[in-house]
Amino acid sequence: MSGYNTLMVETDARGVATLTLDRPEKHNAMNAGMIDELADAAAGLAADEAVRVVVLAASGPTFCAGGDLSWMRDQAAKDRQGKICGATALALMLKVLDDLPKPLVGRVQGNAFGGGIGLMAVCDIVIAAEKAEFALTETRLGLIPATIGPYVVRRIGEGHARRLFLNARRFDAAAAHRIGLVSVACPADELDTAVEEEVSAFLDCAPGAVASAKRLVQDLARQTVDDPLAHSAGLLADRWESAEGRAGIEAFLNRRPMPWAPK
Repeated sequence: MSGYNTLMVETDARGVATLTLDRPEKHNAMNAGMIDELADAAAGLAADEAVRVVVLAASGPTFCAGGDLSWMRDQAAKDRQGKICGATALALMLKVLDDLPKPLVGRVQGNAFGGGIGLMAVCDIVIAAEKAEFALTETRLGLIPATIGPYVVRRIGEGHARRLFLNARRFDAAAAHRIGLVSVACPADELDTAVEEEVSAFLDCAPGAVASAKRLVQDLARQTVDDPLAHSAGLLADRWESAEGRAGIEAFLNRRPMPWAPK
């Protein structure tokens, strides 16, 4: 994928795609163009069978400063329906990333505020530089973190959300790790090594099974199925009957490398 103005997308020979926010001069703040391009890029990566893992990264010293000031000014000038359309575009972009049927690893090299925390919340794993700082700053502007809210609350829980949504306080990577927003906090010069450790682990797993496992976690955590026992039993039967499942069991029994393992 190419031709984006606010993003870079690169995929290596292993099927590891890096989706990079590329507005460093604006601290990677999200405007309408970036929101649209993120949704388009995520949909393309979801459909690309060659892609096995996606790393969400950013150029420059800041991961994402949230909403671009010009975009927010434009939103404020719109009528109510226009405001709702803009908010919906942001919400749908986050949903496409959240629903991505590939592991999504956040590489957070710097600060993230507002919508940047929303991007972190839809990642499966977040690796952050230990000196990065975070805040949900919307209430300082008379706003609320509404469109990112469902994802952030799921990630950190109601108790932590009540505090951080309301008071807009900054918190560091250690605190972000304690509340579950960040999976691993490390020195900046160890960031790429930590990301690679997570990526390599995914490449040892069957891609179809990884997608199914991710969907299972979301369904169970969000209580979207009426009978979790029957649902999970059916899903396991599906995997046993899948080409991946049959190939994996056969390879294990015959002590052969898994067919999806890196060559």
